[in-house]
Parts: sequence; structure tokens; C-alpha cells
Amino acid sequence: MAAAAAAAAVGGPQPPQPELAASGLALDKAATAAHLKAALSRPDNRAGAEELQALLERVLSAERPLAAAGEEAAAAGGGGGAGAAEEEALEWCKCLLAGGGGYEEFCAAVRAYDPAALCGLVWTANFVAYRCRTCGISPCMSLCAECFHQGDHTGHDFNMFRSQAGGACDCGDSNVMRESGFCKRHQIKSSSNIPCVPKDLLMMSEFVLPRFIFCLIQYLREGYNEPAADVPSEKDLNKVLQLLEPQISFLEDLTKMGGAMRSVLTQVLTNQQNYKDLTSGLGENACAKKSHEKYLIALKSSGLTYPEDKLVYGMQEPSAGTSTLAVQGFAGAAGPLGQVDSSDEEDQDGSQGLGKRKRVKLSSGTKDQSIMDVLKHKSFLEELLFWTIKYEFPQKMVTFLLNMLPDQEYKVAFTKTFVQHYAFIMKTLKKSHESDTMSNRIVHISVQLFSNEELARQVTEECQLLDIMVTVLLYMMESCLIKSELQDEENSLHVVVNCGEALLKNNTYWPLVSDFINILSHQSVAKRFLEDHGLLVTWMNFVSFFQGMNLNKRELNEHVEFESQTYYAAFAAELEACAQPMWGLLSHCKVRETQEYTRNVVRYCLEALQDWFDAINFVDEPAPNQVTFHLPLHRYYAMFLSKAVKCQELDLDSVLPDQEMLMKLMIHPLQIQASLAEIHSNMWVRNGLQIKGQAMTYVQSHFCNSMIDPDIYLLQVCASRLDPDYFISSVFERFKVVDLLTMASQHQNTVLDAEHERSMLEGALTFLVILLSLRLHLGMSDDEILRAEMVAQLCMNDRTHSSLLDLIPENPNPKSGIIPGSYSFESVLSAVADFKAPVFEPGGSMQQGMYTPKAEVWDQEFDPVMVILRTVYRRDVQSAMDRYTAFLKQSGKFPGNPWPPYKKRTSLHPSYKGLMRLLHCKTLHIVLFTLLYKILMDHQNLSEHVLCMVLYLIELGLENSAEEESDEEASVGGPERCHDSWFPGSNLVSNMRHFINYVRVRVPDTAPEVKRDSPASTSSDNMGSSQSLRRPKVLQRENSGTAQVFSLVAERRKKFQEIINRSSSEANQVVRPKTSNKWSAPGSAPQLTTAILEIKESILSLLIKLHHKLSGKQNSYYPPWLDDIELLIQPEIPKYSHGDGITAVERILLKAALQSRMNKRIIEEICRKVTPPVPPKKITAAEKKTLDKEERRQKARERQQKLLAEFASRQKSFMETAMDVDSPENDIPMEITAAEPQVSEAVYDCVICGQSGPSSEDRPTGLVVLLQASSVLGQCRDNVEPKKLPITEEEQIYPWDTCAAVHDVRLSLLQRYFKDSSCLLAVSIGWEGGVYVQTCGHTLHIDCHKSYMESLRNDQVLQGFSVDKGEFTCPLCRQFANSVLPCYPGSHVENNLWQRTSNKSIQDLIKEVEELQGRPGAFPSETNLSKEMESVMKDIKNTTQKKYRDYSKTPGSPDNDFLFMYSVARTNLELELIHRGGNLCSGGASTAGKRSCLNQLFHVLALHMRLYSIDAEFNPWRKLTQLVEEMNSQLGNEEQQPEVPILYHDVTSLLLIQILMMPQPLRKEHFTCIVKVLFTLLYTQALAALSVKCSEEDRSAWKHAGAVKKSTCDAEKSYEVLLSFVINELSKAKLYREEGTQECAMASAIAWSPESMEKYLQDFCLPFLRITSLLQHHLFGEDLPSCQEEEEFSVLASCLGLLPTFYQTEHPFVSASCLDWPLPAFDIITQWCSEIKSFTERHAEQGKALLIQESKWKLPHLLQLPENYNTIFQYYHRKTCSVCTKVPKDPAVCLVCGTFVCLKGLCCKQQSYCECVLHSQNCGAGTGIFLLINASVIIIIRGHRFCLWGSVYLDAHGEEDRDLRRGKPLYICKERYKVLEQQWISHTFDHINKRWGPHYNGL
Repeated sequence: MAAAAAAAAVGGPQPPQPELAASGLALDKAATAAHLKAALSRPDNRAGAEELQALLERVLSAERPLAAAGEEAAAAGGGGGAGAAEEEALEWCKCLLAGGGGYEEFCAAVRAYDPAALCGLVWTANFVAYRCRTCGISPCMSLCAECFHQGDHTGHDFNMFRSQAGGACDCGDSNVMRESGFCKRHQIKSSSNIPCVPKDLLMMSEFVLPRFIFCLIQYLREGYNEPAADVPSEKDLNKVLQLLEPQISFLEDLTKMGGAMRSVLTQVLTNQQNYKDLTSGLGENACAKKSHEKYLIALKSSGLTYPEDKLVYGMQEPSAGTSTLAVQGFAGAAGPLGQVDSSDEEDQDGSQGLGKRKRVKLSSGTKDQSIMDVLKHKSFLEELLFWTIKYEFPQKMVTFLLNMLPDQEYKVAFTKTFVQHYAFIMKTLKKSHESDTMSNRIVHISVQLFSNEELARQVTEECQLLDIMVTVLLYMMESCLIKSELQDEENSLHVVVNCGEALLKNNTYWPLVSDFINILSHQSVAKRFLEDHGLLVTWMNFVSFFQGMNLNKRELNEHVEFESQTYYAAFAAELEACAQPMWGLLSHCKVRETQEYTRNVVRYCLEALQDWFDAINFVDEPAPNQVTFHLPLHRYYAMFLSKAVKCQELDLDSVLPDQEMLMKLMIHPLQIQASLAEIHSNMWVRNGLQIKGQAMTYVQSHFCNSMIDPDIYLLQVCASRLDPDYFISSVFERFKVVDLLTMASQHQNTVLDAEHERSMLEGALTFLVILLSLRLHLGMSDDEILRAEMVAQLCMNDRTHSSLLDLIPENPNPKSGIIPGSYSFESVLSAVADFKAPVFEPGGSMQQGMYTPKAEVWDQEFDPVMVILRTVYRRDVQSAMDRYTAFLKQSGKFPGNPWPPYKKRTSLHPSYKGLMRLLHCKTLHIVLFTLLYKILMDHQNLSEHVLCMVLYLIELGLENSAEEESDEEASVGGPERCHDSWFPGSNLVSNMRHFINYVRVRVPDTAPEVKRDSPASTSSDNMGSSQSLRRPKVLQRENSGTAQVFSLVAERRKKFQEIINRSSSEANQVVRPKTSNKWSAPGSAPQLTTAILEIKESILSLLIKLHHKLSGKQNSYYPPWLDDIELLIQPEIPKYSHGDGITAVERILLKAALQSRMNKRIIEEICRKVTPPVPPKKITAAEKKTLDKEERRQKARERQQKLLAEFASRQKSFMETAMDVDSPENDIPMEITAAEPQVSEAVYDCVICGQSGPSSEDRPTGLVVLLQASSVLGQCRDNVEPKKLPITEEEQIYPWDTCAAVHDVRLSLLQRYFKDSSCLLAVSIGWEGGVYVQTCGHTLHIDCHKSYMESLRNDQVLQGFSVDKGEFTCPLCRQFANSVLPCYPGSHVENNLWQRTSNKSIQDLIKEVEELQGRPGAFPSETNLSKEMESVMKDIKNTTQKKYRDYSKTPGSPDNDFLFMYSVARTNLELELIHRGGNLCSGGASTAGKRSCLNQLFHVLALHMRLYSIDAEFNPWRKLTQLVEEMNSQLGNEEQQPEVPILYHDVTSLLLIQILMMPQPLRKEHFTCIVKVLFTLLYTQALAALSVKCSEEDRSAWKHAGAVKKSTCDAEKSYEVLLSFVINELSKAKLYREEGTQECAMASAIAWSPESMEKYLQDFCLPFLRITSLLQHHLFGEDLPSCQEEEEFSVLASCLGLLPTFYQTEHPFVSASCLDWPLPAFDIITQWCSEIKSFTERHAEQGKALLIQESKWKLPHLLQLPENYNTIFQYYHRKTCSVCTKVPKDPAVCLVCGTFVCLKGLCCKQQSYCECVLHSQNCGAGTGIFLLINASVIIIIRGHRFCLWGSVYLDAHGEEDRDLRRGKPLYICKERYKVLEQQWISHTFDHINKRWGPHYNGL
């Protein structure tokens, strides 16, 4: 205290000192620090301490001006000076901490003492972390990537995840994870061998840090302003936080120094004395005083005091303590937000009263006043947390507070502080505008604290954690309550949460609820909760807020205007706030010892329910047309009952209430089941789609076990304890179908429209079947349940592993038995399903790995009931049945349409035996009898489904019949009064054979029954006549009890009355005042009269007749046991297990016979006497008619099926031929033309107008084509080694060895030394950005196409392609296209005329060729055809970018176009070659040929090329075929660059130039002539290249060897001679002279044998021969021969006519034999070589380089990817972008060249193009293939569109993990990658992938 005062005094009188200090002391901060440290380490250190305090006061208040001046300074830019001062202060602190040494060294020294047993790394949202379920004890366990990869988790169940709220690494914390999973760093419990921290090391810290932290707190106090009435000042808060960034970062760095520093910080933060001294010694300092006042104001609103409720929505603040406002405040909050005035007066009063009532309950529930009070702070830590909350959890502060957690002492202190502030957190959260971010930050902290059981237990005991949490939750929900409108709208006292409120809509409550769930997962905490009665009462109170929320009222007239989506909020709230805590509690009630807990919960649950029934004024009938899906109290009760019986061996009856309560309990869940049927019957259609959404969510897999399952279980419990007749009649009344259950053929239904009757009846019966056959809570074990769930899901559809995990409802609490992916899941899965590996269909749709049910599962375990219960969409039930049908057909078990099979059930748990009484009650039997009769008589509104369910119920009854019934006793009526009803007893087995003769019914006048006279016997034969099941009570009393089963409803009501003990007359008035108005129905309804029907049937006889009816034959049923007595002893039920209705009837009759001898006898009797073929009198004709009708319908149906099947198969085969890119098998003639020789002109079909005809000048036909720029060719490499995707910094890829790069280099080299126009004829372009043309093979008239485009343009539907860019889909096969290629008029057959072999000599042909080329190609007259040719040429040019077209030095020169045009031809030929696998060995007209458009393309190109006539001077043809005088070539050489020597020309380019310069169509002989001439040049080039490649010795040897043979006759065809001559000539050109020694050494390593030389020459020439053969194949339609790879050269040569036909094949083939020199060989070679001479004399190196042309290109491939996806992910997801050096949000990598790009990255945008789009243009001329690193998916960019292609990485179960949501390890799927590569090479992305969208350059 004194020290502080002294410091203030010192600091007071010398204002100029801080400046001095700043400058003077700056020099020797270190010295000062050292001096102070020395002073402090003396034993008596008071003087030192005072000096230090004074210094700190000075240094740290150098920062003061900033905050004191408040916002003005900051606004006026006065922050600058302050910023400098702050830095100065931080420097001082660092210096002082280090005590004079260097700060870095100090840090290192402290780290040395770090007992790093825990990792504790804190991360924020979006960080990639790991979770291993095998190692985790707490479900929230997580590891940072480093610890995960350094630990051993092989074979564990782990996954990678993106943190949503942030988290911390738990490595080393044995409370949260098993030690076996620790990483190498944290395995060593290192605390033992760490030396003790020397006292003086951290001494300074202990003095400096308290001041520093206090300074920080002062700041926070000053920066805070209590927000104004409505606008919280987020901006101001953020401003303060930005200024404090350096200080908080400094603290954060301190925490990272390790354990030693953390413990100092802990001392400082938790020491109460320090806090007291510093915060109360503020007397004189005005500035400090002001900040303290602000602090007190901020504290004021921190308690849970009542007036606060007013402030929830920022209303004006009352003075604290006005308690009168409490109730009004509540009333304000209770009305919907902002509408307090809109409600009328009484309503206000109502809610006020209710406020009081609720309040009382609440306040008494909370034990501890401290929860309500204003906070009091006793340490720095407490106030720091307070401000952290006030400032809405700034990330930096959160990280600092969490970084401290490895310190155990701190952890406890912090947890207690957190709990102390819990209510305050809730209030801040509710007010916050950024509640999402804030929620994440809260959970980030709380999950670290509450996951630790030991800690949670301690806090629960010492700080009343549970009380605080429950109270805070209750308070939070209080603010958004509204009056419940369920049942009794006027007088209801119940309040529910309003799902429209932000609190629920935005899930604001989830951080608090998730903490609650988290602590309930600890046994010790949950036990305290379950033992504490007060807490349970409060909790049930909380749950009742959700009971009956989101009430739906059925719209009867208008369609609802606004469909509210509040139901999402309601379902989420029930699941999270009610169900999950319930599952948490249930997980601790597993053993017998915990019975007490269950009793507690059940007791308070029932009390809460009783309160609820009272509050809503419930008597005995639910209000009509209302339904709520939310009954959490019912569900708590049901689940605890289930647990009690299943695990705790409690006696069920001991926890059940009385009958009256059971009746009430059953009403609302039953109401939901009936409403489900109504919703599916479209009775709620006016409420909009959202009501369907609710019905679906209610049964959906994440909700079903907290919603529908408990509801059905509760109904099962009620049914087992209530009177069965009462229950059954309730069901039919709830489903509104009582009126339908009459024997009469016509009836009136007062509550249901006729069109809904059938589906509601189906609904009621289905519900009964589910109720009676579901065993989920009635005796199945967990594994059986899992198996049943899995079978049901697999039967609906094949499923992937992950969707199965998702669809199997598991207890939402992670600590409950079945963890997804746990052992039992996998073992059950492998038992019931087979894995189908992912397959590929040619259409390109990629399958995932699927699980499909095993055959025996279909055979024995398929359970339709379970399927119906679990289907969200009705179509899934159908799907399951279809699959079942298919299985039966396939396995030959049953050919027809089967019925759902009957499945034997698990035996009932003894406690629930009563449930089976439902099957043995007369009411049900009457219903079954009536329905069977109605179905037999073909009454309306019945369906096969109804019959199916009726039979199912009968069968259930037979399976579960009471054993006692002996035949003798049953035949006597027994004590039962036979007279009172239809049936003598209640046992189904005996009732089945009971004959009913007459039934009295009430029918409308118009019904056919009325006309008949009633037989005289009616009144006397009292035995079976009965009034039908109808409501009216008119007839009740007549004939003294003739028929005493009157209306179901009356019966039911009677039972209810008896129980409630009221006089029946009074009850009748109370309950149903509406009964009477039924009779005053409008006159239109016909009058009801009584009629008596003669029935004379029993259930057995009806069944037998049904059998006849179903089979369509008389006497079709013959008791099988008459033939085979064995049957009765050992029944063969399996024989009957699959089949249709007939089988079902047979099965039932057999079971009935087995159960009783009487039944057996009666069945036999009935069968004996059945039918004199006329059954009841009037049915015959009608029945016959229906049978005929049925038969006719059946036949029609079969015909239709057949037609459809035929149609489908036709369509399929068409689609295959049209769409399939790589299956040459389907050779259905789809060629463009038919090749019958007799036709003179090609005929085309137009797919738009359907007419056929030739293409003509004025009405040209065109081919549908897709033009696209392609750089695939440029990706060919000469290296066999595949390129790998780089996954380390070293492995970058450089594109030097690609085809495109090599060609570029060559062209620029030529352009450097030779004349430009000549260079542009010497090469081809288009390796990058070449135009590829493909067609689907369909043709259309060009004018038809134009009108088609018009119609597309007007049709503004989003098509996924851009009509303005000329895109469309082929009208026939829907293939994507963007242009039309005109077909040249004339025949394709004329080729045959041109193929006659002529005997002209080669010299004549050469002259003809030259003449033809010389003719100027005038453009044909302006016809439609020529216009189209021009426009398509324009399209071709515009397909690629300008940079890929213009290579000349003079832009826009015609040479450019010329080069571009013949290069288009080259590109298409080369690509076709690649599609054929790079060679022509397979031969044949492949599919590519079938749909090739090269012929048409050639016409278009040739037409345009002829416009540019090459000067005869420069036509290379001359140089090839004539000897030129020497002087001529030397003429103008000096003043201009020379032409490119012919030896440097690319021969294939020359070929295309020559062909395209000829007038079309070309004659075959001219073609061959051109090829022969060019081959001589090619061969010479090969020899020259060979000579350059070999060593000096080899050269001289060959020179001599060849010279010797030169004189032989065949010299011109001998490669030795030619080679020696070439060497000779070239050495004159001094080509070989300057050879470095090293090159010789390298080259001479290859020993050249004659074989290897021959091979080299052939390989050099092969590419030319392949392209030429392809060209010949397209131009003249000749087939390509197939051959072995080694004979490819000779086969192609002979096919091209280079090989003389008489050539003998005995001796080894030599390529030289193909030569056919047009001139003497040696002369022409001399001429060619001399052209080089002048060049090589000056540039020998380049001269050589140009001679060696690399011709062996390998096929293009995408980059090779690593096996495991993690290697890619770990390298790339943290890699920084080369442009902006930040880590991109969506990194991607190009799979063609390995470039790393940012998807959608704005940093890398250039002229509005994002980086991926730009890269796709540069790398693939508009096609890009990118792997998105964070999503594992591949995205394709094609021009202006993009699509998601899918993933090539699959997990162990063969499925994709898009966006890495599941985070399981992924492995490369080679097949998929092949498919991707195939689509890239064949340019079929556009055709195969269907979902394209525009990317607007934003990718």
C-alpha cells in the first residue's frame, strides 16, 4: 500500500520526466534492469521494490494519455503518439523481465524449465485437427496434426476435421485420452527430471507482471461504454481491442514459454492480495477513479435480478431494485417481440397472472441466492474474464486464457471463475448481435473445462455447477415464452417457447445446452443430478416449456399465406435441449443399483405431465384439427420406463400411473400418429409444404429415436395396460374411419371426405400393425436393434458406408454403446450386406462403393414393418418392395408380384404381454370380419394394402394366441353371453370359425340393400344379428339386446366414463354436444334406414372365398394337409414365406388349422361344400365382370410393359451408339453416309425436319460439330518416366520436355535466322490451343439449324450453355455442340472412280500436281454453301485465342492464316492418332472413324487455302522435284534472310500444304505421288539426323563402307550408300567440325549396329507414315489394315503405295526399299545439303539442333498422384500463394502441369479473371482440370463453363468424401483417374458430364 502511494508521489511532481526517461533511459534500459534486479535480489529489497514500482508507474502510465483522452484522441488521430508510447512500454517490460540480459536468451532460459507433459496447443476456427475415437476417453478429444502424426494410430477409428469453434490439443492429458495415443513428445512424463527453476530467473516477472496486467485491465475498463438504449457499440469495442492487440499478444507469448512462466502468471492472476492492493489504491488519481466508476456501472447489470428481464431487448434501464416491474417486464417479454400493445387487455392480464404464477415456482426452485446476485471480483483472473465476456470474447483473449490451461492450479481457478460468470455469459450472449461467433468462442473455452470428469465433479461440489446451469437455462428460455393454444385456447395456463424468436431460430441457446450435455456425460455429475429432487423439479419445469410448442392448426378453407419455417427451430430445440440431456442421463441408468434414479425421474415427470394436463384443461378428447409434434415430457417418461424394464429390472406396474392417467397419456401421441396419416393423405395440403416437412423430420433418422420411437413405445405400454376394446376403438376414432367400418355397401362419413377414407383406413391398420409388431423397446437387444435398422435401410436402397452410419439412429449421446464405426456396427454390417466395389458406367456416371443386402437377408430378414416405420419418403417403401420382388424373381422363389412377407418377431418381454390382448378383443375381430366381407363384396375405398394389413393382423393374432384354448371348451359358449355380440369369446382362434348369420345395418335410402324384404327369421335368430359398427344410437334399445356391440365410439366413451366415475348422461352432454347436429345435416344427405343383411359367413369361410377371388378360380383352395398328413405335425411354413395374397391366405389357414382341431375340421367342411357355383345371389354377374375386367386389365398391362421394355431397349441401343466414346463393339450403322457404290450422290438426313436429300449449293446440309481449343497434344513428352504431382518444395515441375515447348523453341530458332514467311511454312502450330473438331455424326439443314437456334434463344430457360456463343445441343442425341460444318455437295463414292491405278510415270504425275497447284483457286460464286464455309472458318478461328494463331513477326500477314489452316488439319489427325493409342496397329475403321468429320473439314480448309496461292518461286514442291541452278539460290542472300532449307522443313506439314493446295476432290494417284516425293525428303532427313547423332569414328567407317557400294545397281535404295553420301555432303558444310570431346564420349556409348540403324530410320519415318495413312483413310475411305507392332512400318508403307507390290518378304525388310526418287538421288541430296551449307558455316550448333527432330512422342498423361490423399493435403493446405504469400482459402492444383492456384482468390485476379480461369486458358487453352485441396474434388473448367467432376480419392469403403467432411483417410482410385484422363484426352468432358454452370470468370 505504502509502496504504491510512494510511487504515486514520485511520479507526481516531475511531469517532464517520462520524456527524459524515454530518451535517456532508452540507451541503458538494460543497465537499469540489471541494477534493479541486483537491488531486488538483496535480502532486504524494499528500496529496490519501491524503485521498480516508481519506474513501472512511470513507464506504464506513459500509455495513459491514449485511454484518458478517450475517443476524441483516437478520432483526432491522436493515437499515433500513444502507439509509440505503448511500444516503448512493452520494450521496458521485456527488458525488466529479462533483468538486463537479452529477451530472446531469457525466453530460451525459461523454456529449458518447461515440464512439457501436455501439448495444450490452442487453435481457432477452421484449423485442421484430428480426433481418434479409439484413444479418446471423452468424445470431445482432439489432437493437433503434429501430435497426431507423431503418435501411432494405425488401424484406429480416427478422422480429420475442420474445427468449427476452435479447440486445444489434448495430447498428454490422461483425463481425456488414453496414454497409448500420446505422441512421442508427450509420452515421457518429464516432470521428474526437470531441474528446479532458479529463484532469480523469474523474480522480476513476479514484480512486473501484476502491474502490467492491472494496466491492461484499466484499459479495458476505460474503453468500455455502457451501450445506448438500442445500439450496442461494437465499433468502439473493436477499436479498444485493436489498440490492445500488442499487450495481449505479449501475454500470449509469455504463456508459450512453458510451465515455469505459466505458474508465475497463475500466481499473479489468482493472488487476491495483489488485486486488492492495486485496485483500491486509486484515491488521488482522477483518471483511475473514472475508470473504476465505469467498472462499477458495467458490473451492475451482471446479476440475474428480475428487472433485467426488461432489458433483454434493450428497453430503457430502470433503477436497479424496482421489483414491481418484474411482472410487467415478464409480460412484455411474453408477448411476441415488439407487439406488446397489439394484444387486447385481458390477454395482457392473463399473461401477467401467468407471469406471477410461473415466477413463484421458479424462485422457489433455485436454492442459492448467489446465482441471482451481482458479481464480485476478487482477483485479476475474475475481472479479466468479466471483461472478456463484456467484449464478447475477443479471439486473442480467449486464446490467452486457454493457453494457460496446462497449469493445473490455473485450470481449477479458471473453471471456478467461469462457472461464477455463467449467468453473465448467458445474458451477454442473448444480447449479442454476433451470437454465432460468440457461441463458438464460449464452447471453445467450456469444452476444455467440462470434458474433464475430475474437474467437473469438483466444480459441481464446490460451486453448485448444476444449479447454476439449470437456472441459467431456465432464465434464458423465460424471455421468449408465449401462451400455449393447445386444447383450450381461452383458458390455457400453459406457456411454451415461441419458436419464431431469435433465441430459438438462431440456436442461441446451444453453447449452454452443449455444456450441460457435456457435464451430464460424467457419471459422478449425473448421479448428483438424478439424486437432487429440487433440480429434477426445475428441469422438468424447463422441459415443459417445450411441451406442445409449434402447434399446427389445420387450414380448412384458404391455403395458408405465409409458410412459417419455425419447425426447424422446434425440432432442433427438442433434440438439443430436451432429448440429448435425456440420453445423457439414461446412459447412467444401466444397472439395477440405479433404480432409485429412474423412480425419481418418472415421479417428477408424471407430476409435470399432470400439471400440464391441468394447465391445458384436458378432459378426454383432443381438440380437432390440431397437432404438435413436441411432447418431450411424454418422451422422457417413455424412455425412462423402457430403461427401467430393460436394464434395471424394475417392475413396470410400480412406475405406471392409474388408468385415467394412462388414457390421457395415450391421447397426444396417438393424435400424432393419426395426423401423420392425415398429412400423407393430403388432408393438410392447405398448410403448405412445411407440414410435410414436419412429418418427415419426425421420423427422420436423427430424430426418430427421440421422437416417434418413444411415442410408439408409450402407446404400446398404454395398450398393454388399458382395456383392449377401448384402445382399438380409440384408434379407429382418431383415424376418423369408424363410419367406414359397416357391412353396408354405402355409408356416410361425417368427419372425413370420401377421397381420404381409403388412405386413412390404410393408415389406421398400418399403425396397428406397427404397434403390435414393433419390438424396439419390448425385448430386442441392442445388437438385434442395430441389425434390424440396418436391414431396413439396406432394403430400401443400396447404401454407402457413411450414409448407413448416418441413417442408423444411434443414441445421440456419444457415450452410449453404439458409437458410429464401432465394432458392433462393422460386424453387423458384414453379416447382413455384401460390398459392391465402385463401378464405372460408360456414360461416365461414377458409382460409390455400396453395400447391398445378402440373399439370405432378403429371404429371412426383410421386414416391411420396420421399413414403413423408417421411411421418410413413401417412395422408399415402394423401392424396398421392388427390390424384394426382383430378388424373388432372380432367385426363382416367386415369379409374380409378391406381398410384403410376414416376419416372425422377437418374443415379448414379460412386462408387455398385455399388448397381445389387442389381437384378442372382439372389437378388432369385428373390424377384421367387416373388412374381409367388404373386400370380398368389392365395396368402394378398399385396397390391396388394406387386405394385406388385415391378413397381417389375423396372422399376428394366430401367432400370439393364448395357449389355454382347448377345442372342447370353446365349442360350448362357456360363460360368455353369446347374445350380446357378434362373437362368443375373445380368442381369435375360436372366433375365426364362428358363423355370423345376419347383421343389422343403418344404410342410406339409396343403398341396394334396402330394396330387399328382411327374412322372417331376423328377430327370432338373435344369435348373430347385430347392429353394424355405426354411431347412431337410435336402434340401441330395440329387441332387448339383439345386438349389443353398438358404435365403437360409444363403447369407448362408456369405458372412459366408468373410469372417471361420472354419471353417463352428464358425460354425454359434456363430451359430445356435437353428436346431435349430425341429424340436422342438409337435406341433400339421404335418410338412413335400417336394413338386415344376410351374411352367413365366418372369418374362415371369408378367407377361403377370398382365396378363390384372388386366384380367379372356383374351388381353388384345397386343404394341403389332406394330401400330406405330415404338414400338421411338422408344418412347412417356409414354403409359404414368399408370395402374394393367395400364399398369405394359405399360410393363415394352415396356421389356423394347426392351432385347433375344430378349425381344421371346419376348413375341410367349407371346402367340401363350397359353391354350387353361385355364391351370394346377386354377385355372380358383377363378380364375373370384375374378373373379366381384371383379366383384360392384366393383359393390357402386360402388353404395355412389353412395349415399354422394347422402347427402352431401342432407346438404350441408340444412346449407346450416339454417346459412347470408347466401345467399338456397337457397330450399328451410324456412319454419315452409306457406301453403296451405285448411288451417285451422298444423301443426308436432317434431324430437325426429318427430310433426306443431298447437300446442295443453295440448301447445304451440315454436320453438328463441337469446336474446342486443345492443348492435349502439347502435353506429350519424350520421356517414359511419368511426371508426379509435387508434394515437397524440391519436386517442382518445369515444362521443358513437353511437345509444345520443343516446337516453340524450334519455331523461334528458325525465325531468328530465316525469312519469316518461309518459316511459317516449315512447321505446324496447334500443339497448344489447336482447334479440335468432333461430331456426333448427325446432320441437319443449315437453314433448319438457324431456326432451331432462334427458338433456343427465345426460350429463356437456363440451359447450362450459352446460345449467344452459338452453343446448342444436337436435337437428336442432345450432345453439346457449337457449330455446323457444311457438307460438300457431291458423292463420296466418286472416290472409287479416282482410285483406278494409272500407269502414268511418276514424272508425269509430278508435273500434273504442279499444274493443278498453280491454278488459282477462285472463291466459288456467292452461294449459301460458300457463305457457310466462310462462317464456319470464322468459328474455327475464334475457337482459339489470338496468341495461338499469330506466330508471324508481321501481325495479320496471310502466312499466319495459311499456317493456322493446315495446322488445324494436323491437330485433328494427330489427336485421332492419340485416340487410337499412338499407332495404327489396331487398324480398322474405329469408332473415331465412324463419327469423323475430317473429310468435310478438309473441304472447308482446302477451299480457303486455295485462296492463298504460293508463288511458284517459293513452292516447296519445286525444290523437291527439280534441280535448281546453283547461282539462283545464292542470289539475293545478302540483303535479306534466306528461306528455310528444305531439310529443316517438317515433312508432315509439307504433306498437308501440298494436299490442301490441290483442287478437291483429289485423285488417288496424285496423293500417292505427293507421298512418294515427300518420303524421299523424310528419309534424307532421317539419314542426316543419324549422321549427326553418331560419333566421328562411326561416321568415317560408314562413309567408306557406303562409298564402296555406290556403284551398285541398287545404290539409290541402299541406306549405307545414301548415308555415306549424306555424311560426305554435310561434312563439306562443316557441320561436324566443332565437336566437343564430351559429346563424342556420350554419343559413342551407343554402338550402332545395322539393326539399330534400321530401327532408328524406321522410327524417324513412322509418325509421318501414320498421319499419311490416316489421311488416306479419311480422303479415300480405305480401311486401315491391322498388324503387329514390329511390322507397322512395312504394312503402312505398302498401304500407301510406297512399297512396290511385287516386293518379296523373305529377306529382312529394309526401309530404304520404299524410296522412289523422282530425280537422281545423289543430285537432289547434294542440292538439299548445299542449302544448309551457308547457314551451318556460321551457326554449326543451331544447324545441328535443327536437323535432329524429336519424333518419338509418348502419349499425353495427367500427373501421377500419390497413393494417400493426406500427403497432398498436408503439403498444399498450408502452402502460401506465390502472388500474395497468404495461405489461400480454397487452394487448388492443376493436374496437367502441377501449378498451385487459388480458387476464387481475389488476390490473384487479373483484369477480372480469377486465377483458375486464367490458368485454364494458359495451360489448356480453355480446359483446366483442378484438384481442390480442401474438398478432394476435381473441378473442370471448359471455356466459360465449369463442372464438379467428382473425386478420384475414395475411402476404404469406396466412397468420396467431398469437402473432407468425414475426414477419413482417402486413397487414389486408379480406375477413376483413368476415366478422367481418358475424358481429357478424348475431349469428351462436355458430353459425359451433365451438370455445367457458368463461372463468370470467378473461379
